[in-house]
Amino acid sequence: MTDHPALHLDRRSLLIGAAITSTSVIIPQSLFAAELVPTPGQTEGPFYPVEFPPDMDNDLVRVTGQAAQALGQVVHVLGHVLDTRGQPRPGSVVEIWQCDANGIYRHPRAGGQGRIDHAFQGYGRTQVDAQGRYQFRTIRPVPYSGRTPHIHFAVHVPGQGRLVTQMYIEGEPLNARDGVLNRIHDPQARHSVIVPLASGQLPEPGALQGRFDIVVAA
Repeated sequence: MTDHPALHLDRRSLLIGAAITSTSVIIPQSLFAAELVPTPGQTEGPFYPVEFPPDMDNDLVRVTGQAAQALGQVVHVLGHVLDTRGQPRPGSVVEIWQCDANGIYRHPRAGGQGRIDHAFQGYGRTQVDAQGRYQFRTIRPVPYSGRTPHIHFAVHVPGQGRLVTQMYIEGEPLNARDGVLNRIHDPQARHSVIVPLASGQLPEPGALQGRFDIVVAA
């Protein structure tokens, strides 16, 4: 595993930190009497970055050096990296990447590069804390040709390797027809990657939040 840059304690980090602090939940041990359902692996897709952007922190809505904020509705995605016994996996690194509000990826093989939102970072990564918690500030994913809205995730677990999966949004009509999502045949596993988004007690007006816990093998 390669080294990852530390996140700067700037205004963006404080905003995200306030969001996760206000919404973190202590998980009762009784919930872990039965093993958790492992998060299903999914395709990385064709648009994983071929080179990493200079700014690749956990805030995809603001790019360092740019005054503009990304187009789209802000979403705070937070959760834990846990094993199937419910134990946190500290030291894990979480990556996300997704298209911008115009449905365009920051990737040379993606179409529509002339319409790309340069204020959207497109890719981010962060390390979980001692309790296995992570958080990202990004935008609500949008559909594009052939796909329902989704966010790509990759989790690097020390001594265990890399899990690639995708997060979907509850209530999206295209979920029922998305080929990648519906290749997950186990109903519990499929449900585990579909996340409800809701407004909450966030310090950012108009933002949504969703919780996506990622479960890896024990």
